[in-house]
Amino acid sequence: MQNLKILFEDNHIIVVEKKPNIPSQADKTTDEDMLTIVKQYIKEKYNKLGNVYLGLVHRLDRPVGGIMVFAKTSKAASRLSDQVRKKVFKKKYLAVVDGKIESKQGTLEDYLYKDERHNTSKVVNKNKKNAKLAKLDYKVLKYNKVKNLSLLEINLHTGRHHQIRVQLSHFGHSIFGDQKYGTRGQGKQIALWAYELTIKHPITKEEITFQDLPEQIGTWCILRDE
Repeated sequence: MQNLKILFEDNHIIVVEKKPNIPSQADKTTDEDMLTIVKQYIKEKYNKLGNVYLGLVHRLDRPVGGIMVFAKTSKAASRLSDQVRKKVFKKKYLAVVDGKIESKQGTLEDYLYKDERHNTSKVVNKNKKNAKLAKLDYKVLKYNKVKNLSLLEINLHTGRHHQIRVQLSHFGHSIFGDQKYGTRGQGKQIALWAYELTIKHPITKEEITFQDLPEQIGTWCILRDE
């Protein structure tokens, strides 16, 4: 079992760090996934017999690391899923992108079309059938002139397939290490991290925010660069 980093746990939810390149849930590969890893942790910690209930409320793309919350009861799962639908559930990301962005902050609005066959998305005209509005805010936190890379904070308004990756690429500032949509860092780990999560606790209704930063190695050294 993977070494699991737990940010918070009670009887209703568990908040953990997903390492990059681990699937959120089982896929066509036989690789260990977060849902299975967390279930196994609960089974071992509480000596549970039989199947362990664990609700998958949201996902992160396989190459992306960061915060995930799982529900330990069906009631918590239902209430958290409702928060996702009503946009009470809020996620912020860090991304290291190619080039210097002149405006220190801004909003990107595009229409995305998902190509199911190739598991990709692209920006299209809003009149295209099945095109969906994608919106995010970005803020430039830092620029490294030597490496010509910018560190961004991303606030998602919608949760489309590969949204951040596609929109930033279309914007002309693709994420460093993005194998599908990027221009730089091929062969490197994608520099996209879900670092902040805000939810209302499904039982107490208290608004709680969790933060988790990536390890400052590789591209993420930009976090400590002066």
